[in-house]
Amino acid sequence: MKKLSARRRHPLAALVVLLFALATTGGLYTALAPAGEAKAEASDSSLAIEEGKKLYAVGCSSCHGLGGQGSSDGPSLVGVGAAAVDFQVATGRMPMAAEGPQAPKKPKDYSPEETAQLAAYIATFGPGPAIPESSAYNPADGNSAQGGELFRTNCAQCHNFTGQGGALTHGKYAPNLKDVEPRHIYEAMLTGPQAMPSFPDSVLPPEQKRDIIAWLDAVNTSEAPNEGGFTLGGFGPVSEGLYAWTFGIGVLVAAAVWIAAHTAKARKS
Repeated sequence: MKKLSARRRHPLAALVVLLFALATTGGLYTALAPAGEAKAEASDSSLAIEEGKKLYAVGCSSCHGLGGQGSSDGPSLVGVGAAAVDFQVATGRMPMAAEGPQAPKKPKDYSPEETAQLAAYIATFGPGPAIPESSAYNPADGNSAQGGELFRTNCAQCHNFTGQGGALTHGKYAPNLKDVEPRHIYEAMLTGPQAMPSFPDSVLPPEQKRDIIAWLDAVNTSEAPNEGGFTLGGFGPVSEGLYAWTFGIGVLVAAAVWIAAHTAKARKS
């Protein structure tokens, strides 16, 4: 028994063997690599912010101020967040081509990389909504039927029942949502651009935003089926009734006149 006790391994022997194995197979490097990757990501983020600062100084500061504090020509950007910047710049609404009641969608002035750099820099002005992950706005993951109910409750008053847009006051308007990228729809709901109210996650949870996007994808894209023929603006019975009255009644009146002119009594006279 004494010989067996003498041959027992030290309690730390297994740990020493494990550390040796990790060192020889690169395991220690793998265990420490995430710290290096985090440093690399931080470096990339700092570089994006620095490049965004240069772009901002040239293209945005004249209206929004050097520190994003705003001026008589542009609102403050403090706390708008990266999502608002991505929406406005990626859709071409900013920079504005000319002053007006509302910034229209137009061809964008910045590349996707430059847009991301601007968003990274302006996000440093104050905390705000971040650019959403792609999983948050994937229409395939949403419930279009539920989204239709949510859209009619929260959005149809301005954007029409199928998202085809409509007029507002003082020269403003709710834009047509046809073929708008899901990411931009999500960002618009999150940030409330221009005349649109914002719907933060506390008011409209992310899954409900995704449902609304699924509804618009089902009814208001170039690939969406249209079983009724001409949409007539998507206004429902208003435009359909006007169409029927203007053209339908007109055809009936013309038919009545033609019949009256071709009766036997009319030919005798």
